[in-house]
Amino acid sequence: MNAVAGNSGVLLAFLAATAGAITTGLGLRRSAGPGLRHGQVYAALVLTGALAATGAMESALIGHDFSLIYVAQNGNLYTPLLYTITGMWSALAGSILLWGLILAGYLALMVWRFRHRVADPLIGWATLVVYVTAAFFFGLMLGPANPFKTLPPSLVPHNGAGPNVLLQDNPLVALHPPMLYLGFVGFVIPFAFALASLITGRLDEPWMQETRRWVLFAWGFLTAGILLGAWWSYQVLGWGGFWAWDPVENAALLPWLCATAYLHSSVVQQRRGMFRVWNISLVVATFSLTIFGTFLTRSGVIQSVHAFSESTLGPYLIAFLGVVVVAGVGLIWWRGDQLRSPPGVKSVLTREGAFLVNNLTFAALAFVVLLGTVFPLLMQLVTNQQVTVGRPYFDTMTLPLGLTLLFFMAIGPLLPWRQSTGGLLRKRLKIPAWAAGATVAVCVAAGVRGLIPLVAFGLGAFAATSALRQIVLAVRAAHRQKRPPYHGLVGPSRGGMVVHLGIVVIAVAFTAASSFAYRSEVTLATGQSVHVDGHTLRYIGLASVRTPVRNAIKELVRVDGAGPFAPAVTTFAGATEAVGTPAIDSTPLADVYLTVVRLPSSRHGKAIIGVVIQPLVLWLWVGGALVILGTALAAIPVRTRSEETSDSGGDSDESESESEMDDAIAVSGAEAGIPATVSGARTV
Repeated sequence: MNAVAGNSGVLLAFLAATAGAITTGLGLRRSAGPGLRHGQVYAALVLTGALAATGAMESALIGHDFSLIYVAQNGNLYTPLLYTITGMWSALAGSILLWGLILAGYLALMVWRFRHRVADPLIGWATLVVYVTAAFFFGLMLGPANPFKTLPPSLVPHNGAGPNVLLQDNPLVALHPPMLYLGFVGFVIPFAFALASLITGRLDEPWMQETRRWVLFAWGFLTAGILLGAWWSYQVLGWGGFWAWDPVENAALLPWLCATAYLHSSVVQQRRGMFRVWNISLVVATFSLTIFGTFLTRSGVIQSVHAFSESTLGPYLIAFLGVVVVAGVGLIWWRGDQLRSPPGVKSVLTREGAFLVNNLTFAALAFVVLLGTVFPLLMQLVTNQQVTVGRPYFDTMTLPLGLTLLFFMAIGPLLPWRQSTGGLLRKRLKIPAWAAGATVAVCVAAGVRGLIPLVAFGLGAFAATSALRQIVLAVRAAHRQKRPPYHGLVGPSRGGMVVHLGIVVIAVAFTAASSFAYRSEVTLATGQSVHVDGHTLRYIGLASVRTPVRNAIKELVRVDGAGPFAPAVTTFAGATEAVGTPAIDSTPLADVYLTVVRLPSSRHGKAIIGVVIQPLVLWLWVGGALVILGTALAAIPVRTRSEETSDSGGDSDESESESEMDDAIAVSGAEAGIPATVSGARTV
């Protein structure tokens, strides 16, 4: 029954997407409003089919219907309910189903949002592009990625294999993949509008206004997904880190970089009419890179803890990627003359000049990451030899780019549009520069050494002060206008300053954790204590936990008298592979990260415990929360132009010609460019 319902849902969604594309296409060809209106009706059927298929899959997982191959491979009688539900996206076919569900949701939301403009060709072409994309993904589920394939009755097992042990060891599995997918799939909407604007020749800024908030939401979800992935890696994998330049991590970072660049440069196009080719190219590149990331994780071409097993989807995904790239690049070339912008940037010491350098840096960073990710694949394809591009390459190449982004994030909000004067710049830069100098002086006095950490901390103070200045001015403006102070935080530019603060916190925490981490292994008998990098560890002994779901052997350790903390080795029901589970004593100053290196041979024997001590790790997650908060604030529309008319809140000595707080979510890539820690020692 589940197989029939699921296959019927997928078939309904595929047929509805195909019919919607055909009907919309015919309506556009005939310039017929009724045809376009009828085309939009199919969006509800696509969503209905996707919901039916998802409901059938969850019913099969929760009801342990092992007649479905997918459930037999990823379900288990003893798996807790949460991880049974998340089993839908724990393997290849189910993850494509989740992709299709989210895509159907975006399609339905888009059709509802523009329901009063069905006769507009721009909306029609955008809807057609989304329909074609939906038909492709639901078509995959009818063929090579069918999640509802069944076993012969004689081969149906009494119990399933269960999900991967790493996917049932932390509840973040319920949040990280859906957030990533909401980000990835969300970029289809701006991509569709970009193609529609090229096809219709409507290349003025309205198409950007239509999609800016869609980009912002997708960017916010992708940001949350990346941050949750880093947190999950830190809590589960036991290596004490949160970013390893894994190819699948890079696949998520690449569209994030392009989308961030777009959110910057789209401000300049809306204000000055510049960067038109660049902006539409960034939208095409962002969606193309989401398909590329899907290819990396679902084709079996890479080996990664994040990637799915080998599959036959590779040729289909690479062909679809080719269509996306050819369509985007071809249309941009076709409309090249109409995309010409007015005269360029006159000075780098202007707001648009800072955005230009910022965008070039983002592009360089994306190229470096892309090259390091695909180079091993290209070498294997050409020479049939396996090569590895490791962390040293990424750290070395991205470090200067990351610091450059942090610098321009600091000075960008302080620069005026069009032209600047020395007096204005000195006035605006004075307090942030003093804050940066004082921060470096305090760090040196406190014993901090190393050029990179000091530069990063100084730039962080500069950027934080710059953002706080903008926030204070906005709150003061709200007060003068007799509005509640929180109105000074609402809107694209003001929310962007909160994002600034979050990124600064992440950059500083990442620098501290990576540059001053201490790694060691200690051997302790029961009752013994040891001092490690200013912390006292006392080994209490072993403890065991046995439940129908899992068996765990824990090493109980007190850290500075607190605890006990219990790093463990866990075996889950139905799985033969054991997984290490770290324990973390997290404080605002530092994390003490404990792992089991070797269990004692007897209850009173000696345990070998891995210890990683990293300062300020907690602030990574605090900074991430600030970024998400800022994104939400930026998505709230301001009511009047006066709320965005000046970055000074009306002070005559701070006002600018045609000034307006930049409508950007300025985000630094510095967290992608801070050097790593070498295991076994503290490095600076």
